[in-house]
Parts: sequence; structure tokens; C-alpha cells
Amino acid sequence: MTYTSDEGRRELLGATAEAADAIGVALAALTAAYELVDDDMADRLEAELCGPVQAAYWRAKRGHAEFTGRHGLAPSAFASAEPGAPSAGAGGYVEQAIEAVEHADDILSELQDSMLPVEVGDPELRAAIADVRTRLGEVPGRAHELLRTLGR
Repeated sequence: MTYTSDEGRRELLGATAEAADAIGVALAALTAAYELVDDDMADRLEAELCGPVQAAYWRAKRGHAEFTGRHGLAPSAFASAEPGAPSAGAGGYVEQAIEAVEHADDILSELQDSMLPVEVGDPELRAAIADVRTRLGEVPGRAHELLRTLGR
């Protein structure tokens, strides 16, 4: 399928906004989990999960906004992130965060594999996508480790 550069850029923006929204859901779920755990676990949750996810969220949004500015496009409206009801307290919220992070990474991975960021994007957006994926890379493993000790 052929497309214009403008169509490709809009597709790219939609996908990066969808990934940022998923990261926002992860952050909201981790914030909800934070409220349900003791102080020691809250500190660990903040350092190992909330910090990297928050950094990835802001990097994704900044990369998106900078790309729209460089190409004269209207920025996407980001969804307001709400965690769902936890199935198992704080652990349920952490599991929601894992799913959301993995969903965001899948979106960004597909973007990179599609070559769309190369064809219609620019080096700065490609760097932002790579940076977000790096920041999110260790989150699922850390979250699974945290789940093993949660509630003990």
C-alpha cells in the first residue's frame, strides 16, 4: 500500500499516542498499587517501577510533541489514564501495569519493524521510540520480581 508522507506521519503519531496512553495506564496502575502497600514496598515500587515508567511516559509524550512541531501537525489528545479495578489488590494493579507496559512495547516494536519511522519520521522520533523502549525494557522483569515478594 502506498501512502503520502502526511498519511504516514499521522499513522506514526497515532501509534506513538497509543503507546503513550498504554504507558499512562501502567503509571496509573502503579500509582494505585503504591497507595495500597506499606512504606518499604512503596519505596521499592517507586524506585524499580514507577520511576522508569514515568520517565518513559514523559519521553514518549515529549517525542510525540516535538515531532508534531517539526512537521506542523496537530498533536494527539492523550487519554486520561485510569487503572481498572484490581483483581487482587496491589498485586492486581502491578499485573495491569505489566500488561500495559508490554502493550506499549509491542506497539513501538511494530513501529520500528515497519520502517515507518524511517520512511516518514525523523532521527529524533526514532531516538525517542528507542529511548522509551529501553526505559520500559526491564520493567516487566522487575515487576515480576516485586510480585514474588509483595504481601510477605
